[in-house]
Amino acid sequence: MRAPLPLFVTLMLAVPAIAPAQEAADAVAPEGATPIGATALSDRAQAALAARNAGDPVTAQEWMVAAANPLAVEAGADVLAAGGTAADAMVAVQAVLGLVEPQSSGLGGGAFLVYYDALTGELTTLDGRETAPLAATPTLFQDDTGEPLGFFDAVVGGLSVGTPGTPALMEDAHRRWGRANWQALLAPAIALAEDGFAVSPRMAGSIARDAERLATFPATAAYFLPGGTPLAEGTLLQNPAYAATLRAMQAEGSDAIYHGAIAEGIIDTIRSAEGNPGVLSLQDLAIYEVVERPAICAEYRGMDVCGMGPPSSGALTVGQILGMAGSYDLSTPDDPNAWRIIGDAARLAFADRGRYMADSDFVPMPTEGLVDPAYIAERAALLAGDDALPEVAPGTPEWDHAQLWADDQSLELPSTSHISIVDSYGNVLSMTTTIENGFGSRLMAPGGFLLNNELTDFSFRTHVDGVPIANRLEPGKRPRSSMSPTIVMQDGAPILAIGSPGGSRIIGYVATAIIAHYDWGLDLQDALSLPHAINRFGTYDLEEGTSAEALAELLGEMGYEVNIRGLTSGLHAIAITPEGLVGAADPRREGIALGE
Repeated sequence: MRAPLPLFVTLMLAVPAIAPAQEAADAVAPEGATPIGATALSDRAQAALAARNAGDPVTAQEWMVAAANPLAVEAGADVLAAGGTAADAMVAVQAVLGLVEPQSSGLGGGAFLVYYDALTGELTTLDGRETAPLAATPTLFQDDTGEPLGFFDAVVGGLSVGTPGTPALMEDAHRRWGRANWQALLAPAIALAEDGFAVSPRMAGSIARDAERLATFPATAAYFLPGGTPLAEGTLLQNPAYAATLRAMQAEGSDAIYHGAIAEGIIDTIRSAEGNPGVLSLQDLAIYEVVERPAICAEYRGMDVCGMGPPSSGALTVGQILGMAGSYDLSTPDDPNAWRIIGDAARLAFADRGRYMADSDFVPMPTEGLVDPAYIAERAALLAGDDALPEVAPGTPEWDHAQLWADDQSLELPSTSHISIVDSYGNVLSMTTTIENGFGSRLMAPGGFLLNNELTDFSFRTHVDGVPIANRLEPGKRPRSSMSPTIVMQDGAPILAIGSPGGSRIIGYVATAIIAHYDWGLDLQDALSLPHAINRFGTYDLEEGTSAEALAELLGEMGYEVNIRGLTSGLHAIAITPEGLVGAADPRREGIALGE
């Protein structure tokens, strides 16, 4: 038996404008933690699951893959064992995830990918985020009086659907870095879709919790609620429409999604959604492009923590938190002062996030200034006290285009997935993939996959007191995201691939796991299993049913509001060490790590 995880404490502070709305949205049925059982898994998958449940990391020498469902992980492992690259394995993993974990990601969604190419030593990021329709207006999510719609009034239906990016990203990554046959990479998902797969506990629980909204549209209800009853755990579920879509992709690549019959079916589904039709068009699909962007890196303890830049807020905000915290001795996970520093750093970073971060193709952003060491040091100096900061405000990073922005008012709910892969050639991939809210827009395309509700990641308001909001909706724009696929570099080489789902809490999950592993010396599995304490806007969320609950009284005495609740991260990580590869999967979900 392993030693129990250390009891720890965490703190943070007050509240910007977004907090009440975001926290109200967060109160709506958080994703449940439903670890998968060992039935119907291969011997190697059962061994990986047993290791995770025992709190042990998985080790390997040649390659490794960690993702949110054992069936998807096994598909990726088979690719790697046959000599495929990390990009090849990602295609297989994503294709299976879209079938067996449809509430979280799929062909109807978007993704961010960070890739280390061992041959060139280059770090590349690919933006496969959804785009707003050309016909969209900044007031798309406002009523006739100019007031924002209720969150789920906007989500459920066609109005919230952006142009999907995941199919194009899969093909782009394979074109750049793949070695395996494209058609073969989609074959495992096709077989599962045609022969059927057992509905997992997490998928069944997600369906049951969302049954009322899933019943809104006939095609969605027919798949998830056959005969009006939510699919039960263990049900053998087939999806011939999904298999047909993947066969079309085998023949045509991602063009099968963006042109022709499947594209027409997507648009018809969106525009005919009863009660809440959308405005996405065939032109929006036809012009979609994956965008290569420079990686954002921030220094932490002699390491470079690198990830996706705007329209993601992930790398900037994770980098700011770690940069500020790195100015101090974080001692041990049992030291309240360490958590005060982490928490106050997070709130300062979220203040900047709410003011400045959005799609930099549409709005000027002080991207370099936000992670400039001098600016980080200036913000870190605010943490020098011994109590929670009474209030925080955005800073004034240096930038070459002065612009006044109002604080953002967008919401994020968690339903996403993360994939980490290292191949036998030394390539490293970290990709976070999503359809935004659980089951996205609740619209099932004729091709057997759900469509995203990504447009609701924009601010529903356009201005505050006449001052524009950077993350307001605009035609063709990509909504801001908290997805934080991360590769940690040291001396020019990768040492960790990590990421998580979890809405805007992703940032805290990733930052804290990095601190737990490198500052406190927890092994990778313990770092991912560490009970959560997350503060973004003032209220401290403590993970229910864990030792984190014991922090409530102490945090209250320090002046924090405390909320005990489910905090279902989905961290998947692989460390690259001199002794080999070490992988871990979050016990709160169904994932495993496999390697050889």
